[in-house]
Amino acid sequence: MTTLPQPSLMLVDGMALLFRAYYATASSGYIRRTKSGLPTNAVYGFLRYLWDAIDQFKPTHVACCWDMASKTFRSEEFAAYKGNRPEAPLDLVPQFSLVREVTDSLGIPNLGMEGYEADDCIGTLSCRYKDQMHIMILSGDHDLLQLVDDSTSVIIMKKGHGNYLKYTPQVLLEEKGLTPRQIIDMKGLMGDTSDNYPGVKGIGEKTALKLVQQFGSIEGILANMDALAKGVRAKIEADLDMLHLSRRLAEIHCEVPLECEIRQCLLHIDDQVAHAKLEELEMKSLSHLIGAASVS
Repeated sequence: MTTLPQPSLMLVDGMALLFRAYYATASSGYIRRTKSGLPTNAVYGFLRYLWDAIDQFKPTHVACCWDMASKTFRSEEFAAYKGNRPEAPLDLVPQFSLVREVTDSLGIPNLGMEGYEADDCIGTLSCRYKDQMHIMILSGDHDLLQLVDDSTSVIIMKKGHGNYLKYTPQVLLEEKGLTPRQIIDMKGLMGDTSDNYPGVKGIGEKTALKLVQQFGSIEGILANMDALAKGVRAKIEADLDMLHLSRRLAEIHCEVPLECEIRQCLLHIDDQVAHAKLEELEMKSLSHLIGAASVS
């Protein structure tokens, strides 16, 4: 008697994979293109990354989450949020819509919502379905580690193809000395240069880690200000508003009004549709990757 696999949902951070795929090849100066000149290097790399993870972790369900626009509730609250990001390279721009066409052809839903980030959609779906199945989040973004729990693991893509670190609560504690909730408190204190919010001026990663580990949380730190070194206390007191704002910006919002039924995420590929799309994009060499999961 065949044992059916335990249900599991892989939530893919689409932009993280797409940007990684683009820069992995563009840095060499070579951009893969179709005969008509359409750039496809990021889409090609995205598919290779995606299918390697599916093959390795074998989810029964998959969904891909995307940032929909630059303006979100975070940029409404803090105008400089992500304001330091450069414009996307011209060769990458047409691939934003193209990659969603490809995931559509694989029967993988593309999910996102105006006003929220992909992380918020991932957080929402992980909270919504973690009581029904194991959740695996695929990304290169360590901010998502705040979502780790007994039912949710975060798979961080490391340098080198097919190289991952799968974070569970135990691995997170061993690797970083933090609980998932403390990831948010760390960001509140030290800020995030990538997302362009400052945290407490003058407090870096080492000091933030020491404080969070010693006092457990931002609330614990604020309740024990007398125990802090004078310089650290002065920095926190001078930047209390930004401390609280930075923590709000760092926290993933898990109540996005996102419509997605779990049955839509079942990994069930129509062989003809998928192969036709790959042929259209001159990626027939990838056909063997999806063969094992396809159905006629």
